[in-house]
Amino acid sequence: MVCEDSTVIHNGDLIGELHLDNETILRLIRSEGPDRAALKIARLGRKSMKQISCAYENQTEFSEVSALVGITLLHRGLTHGLGFEHQEMKPDIFQKITTLYLRMLLSVMHPEGKSRIERRTELLVPMMLIHTRSSLRKRFSMPDRRQAHEDGYGASLVSATIEG
Repeated sequence: MVCEDSTVIHNGDLIGELHLDNETILRLIRSEGPDRAALKIARLGRKSMKQISCAYENQTEFSEVSALVGITLLHRGLTHGLGFEHQEMKPDIFQKITTLYLRMLLSVMHPEGKSRIERRTELLVPMMLIHTRSSLRKRFSMPDRRQAHEDGYGASLVSATIEG
């Protein structure tokens, strides 16, 4: 895979796999409503990405990771301002299963449920979100460790694991 910043990710390279905390998103949508929840989710996403960036810079287990990659239907709203590169998934069986799974998950989580899916189906296509090591550092690197403490990183919306 060739990324926008010319980073090339080869089969076998280590990547960080991004995961959204769906339970937190669901709780916020139900308690705050979709619009206020979107703002809080965006703030939590930025804080989480700063945490991940700090870990990538300071923890040896992340030293060989080439990029962070996640797959989501929420690429249009949730990732606004987070600087992710978007790439389409290859049209194969994995993409089809992922699309079905994520649409089902959204229909359960979204307050409007299945009607939300049916209304804008053509826009609900999963995309790969990518931050290379370089783009992550440029966007989220913190000048010193005190900043992480001052930002109050207790809550986390995004987490990353390493995949080979």
